[in-house]
Amino acid sequence: MKAPRSGCISTSGVIITLIALLIIGAIGAARGGVLFNPGALNSQAGTQPVGGVVSHAETGGRCSACHTAVWQRDKMSDRCLICHQALVNDPQGFHKVMVAQSWSWDCHNCHTEHNGAQASLTISDLSRFPHDASGYSLIAHQKNPAGVGFTCSDCHGSQIGELDIAICIECHQRINRLYMDDHLVAFGRECLACHDGLDTYGKGFDHNQQAFPLQGEHASVICSQCHVGARKIIDLQNTAVACSACHGNDDPHQARFGQDCGQCHTPGGWEEAAFDHSLADFQLTGTHQSVACDSCHLNAVFQGTPQDCYSCHMADDDHQGRFGQDCAQCHSPDGWEGAAFDHSLATFQLTGAHQTTACDSCHLNGIFQGTPQECSACHADTAFHHGLFGNTCAECHNTNSWLPALFELSHTFPINHGESELNTCRTCHPDSLAVYTCYTCHEHSPDRIESKHREEGISSFQDCTRCHPTGHEEEGGGRGGDDD
Repeated sequence: MKAPRSGCISTSGVIITLIALLIIGAIGAARGGVLFNPGALNSQAGTQPVGGVVSHAETGGRCSACHTAVWQRDKMSDRCLICHQALVNDPQGFHKVMVAQSWSWDCHNCHTEHNGAQASLTISDLSRFPHDASGYSLIAHQKNPAGVGFTCSDCHGSQIGELDIAICIECHQRINRLYMDDHLVAFGRECLACHDGLDTYGKGFDHNQQAFPLQGEHASVICSQCHVGARKIIDLQNTAVACSACHGNDDPHQARFGQDCGQCHTPGGWEEAAFDHSLADFQLTGTHQSVACDSCHLNAVFQGTPQDCYSCHMADDDHQGRFGQDCAQCHSPDGWEGAAFDHSLATFQLTGAHQTTACDSCHLNGIFQGTPQECSACHADTAFHHGLFGNTCAECHNTNSWLPALFELSHTFPINHGESELNTCRTCHPDSLAVYTCYTCHEHSPDRIESKHREEGISSFQDCTRCHPTGHEEEGGGRGGDDD
């Protein structure tokens, strides 16, 4: 039994179809692809031959001159560049920019063919033109100031591949002549060196998103005041951000404080400067914290200001320099009053009762340096001995108190001898401690002491303590002769 046929498909039918396709393909190849030609090629002649022809029509309808097969690696744009390579080799040309920035864009997206012998080879539909790929976006140029959509000729004139900057300037001067004239003076006429149609450096530019935010007074400063002489984006980006770069000529300190204005000032204004004095060598403590800056920094001189107390307080020195110039030995920044001097650092140590003695008791008239250190210098008027013992008070007394004195403890003759309470050392020692006499109280006369001693056979009676060591009348002391 024979298998049923599959419709019109048969071996002979397939063979006939293939033969027909081969014949059609051969005819098309032989006649330059005329079978697939959608329309006449452009016949407008150029100024000079390109690729051996002056117009596309002179290719004779040879499709392979522009079109490539699906299995070939090159594209139709590659075939275009075989003839039009000079367009993309011109470093200043429009097509060079297009090829460099939009490598995926094909020539036929802008240039079409087969629309007739006299049809334009360039499309005029801006919606299809990749203007962003040229490096300049049309986002900010959708409509002109009159509210009408832009056309290519509005900016490019008759040459679509060229841009006359004068057109940009004239248009923007009509919008705001005063601003535009100032802008040209400040930044020049090369608009495209900074502007890209996206307002990257125009109205939409936010300076606060950059490394140098505009704060305080800076927010109202016009661009050209800081970006002096800028002509390109790189010039704007390389503008110095140091305060001194703009304010160096207005510096009232004349660079005496260095160039880091931000240590004291803020963008809010030059006034109300605030300097962190803790960063300086001289720390502000005590009453120094409330002192006005110009009290120490005379004539706005900061660097090199003396740090010693005396340089500022010399005129207020009650001591008139008698204590030297190192005020900090006694005073502190908390105030002049309540001065505290560490006397242990001095050659005269304060011990005993001296520790509670007022300074001016020894340092008369505010004189400190050169104050005498011997006891008699302070105690001469109150000394009980009236100079009989000399000036070396410390041989008997100490700083804890005048009494008891060491000499009193070692005195062999009774200090309390006699009945009078007015007895003093001078009673027995009227001239010096080395010589004594008893005749201040015991009268030395022929009818009394002398005669009485001679009756007893005592001829040498000048040295009373020899016989009366304790001061009593009846004492065994031996009776001395003339040679005793």
